[in-house]
Amino acid sequence: MKIGSKIPKLKLPATGGKDIDLAGFKGKVLVVYFYPKDNTPGCTQEGIDFRDLHKDFVKAGAEILGISRDSVRSHENFAAKYKFPFALLSDGEEKACKAFDAIREKSLYGRKYMGVDRSTFLFDAGGVLRREWRGVKVKEHAAEVLAAVKSL
Repeated sequence: MKIGSKIPKLKLPATGGKDIDLAGFKGKVLVVYFYPKDNTPGCTQEGIDFRDLHKDFVKAGAEILGISRDSVRSHENFAAKYKFPFALLSDGEEKACKAFDAIREKSLYGRKYMGVDRSTFLFDAGGVLRREWRGVKVKEHAAEVLAAVKSL
């Protein structure tokens, strides 16, 4: 996905028992963040940071969506446990991961595997990609994304 690209037309199952169409957010700024796995330390902290700044994102006219390959059931438990006020989308078939190029080869203890690259994408109200962050480090990331939203 390149800066200036339109948001892909993808519909994914989400928390709250609904399917969410990514292209259905025209007229709103949209933050889409990909994370590897529910209930892991970095992913939990990232979600908490977005949760804690959620009111500021809303005030700036932005919606937040989190995406991982976990099931909706896993997402429901994760979102309830940490009181996330935004939807988590299940991408078990990796459609969104592939569309956003968020699946990368990773290495753990010398073993190579394909995993979700922690990344965030910022779309303007016209559905156009304005910023992307790849290989995200969680600390201060949500605040950095909020600053970018405010600068649109």
